Amino acid sequence: MSWLQALVLGLVQGLTEFLPISSSAHLRIVSTLFFGNDAGASFTAVTQLGTEVAVLIYFAKDIGNFVSAWFKGLFSKAARKTDDYRMAWYVIIGSAPIAILGYVFKDQIRSELRNLWITATVLVVFGIVLGVADHFGKQARDKLFLKDAVGMGLAQAMALIPGVSRSGGTLTAGLFLGLDRAAAARYSFLLALPSVFGAGLFSIPDVLDRSEPNAASVPQMIVATAVAFVVGYATIAWLLRYVSKHSYSAFVWYRISVGIVLMGLLSMDLVKPT
Repeated sequence: MSWLQALVLGLVQGLTEFLPISSSAHLRIVSTLFFGNDAGASFTAVTQLGTEVAVLIYFAKDIGNFVSAWFKGLFSKAARKTDDYRMAWYVIIGSAPIAILGYVFKDQIRSELRNLWITATVLVVFGIVLGVADHFGKQARDKLFLKDAVGMGLAQAMALIPGVSRSGGTLTAGLFLGLDRAAAARYSFLLALPSVFGAGLFSIPDVLDRSEPNAASVPQMIVATAVAFVVGYATIAWLLRYVSKHSYSAFVWYRISVGIVLMGLLSMDLVKPT
């Protein structure tokens, strides 16, 4: 991997991780179109560590309250009645589906599911689904319940397929369940922490395996992850402000457009699907 590729992909990761447009799809597409190769699922997973550190810092106070309440709840009945205690459990419960399915299907995730025909198709299909949820969702509440954690957790697991979008899947489920845009986005950020950190740490040995084609060096990996952190932090702040006043329609049309263009390139054999 070249230094230019590492820097560009770190930037792409930071820009797209929290937007409902699929960071894994964009890393896959940009790698193939501009650098002629696939950076791989492991590279994606490790650079996501940078964006999740951004979540940790941005929501540090909230996360500290959740962790504190969860430990207090182990010994105190009163603590178990707090919203922070429930939210801690909602993050744990919501993270279970993607952790289990990610482990079971790890080989398919790194091979068959990275076919660009699949990526293009799910970009369009799940873009339409997001549009339907954004238009018809009641958006009547900002408080989460157990059903929200389960539903959004299952939706997050679908993001194991590049193109679905982890944030897009969770936001779509949240809107269908009646959450407002800001509440769905906030929980989406928090829900990513356990699964993304786990996947990133699990993938570090694969990235460091220099026998892999186009493998990134350790310095390149560190720089790409640092770039993803800086850009990701700015993206979080921007998105929370944006969704408080705007719909997701711009992201819906963007997803559909990218998917259709990619299908055209694949049909003309200008891009190889694998």
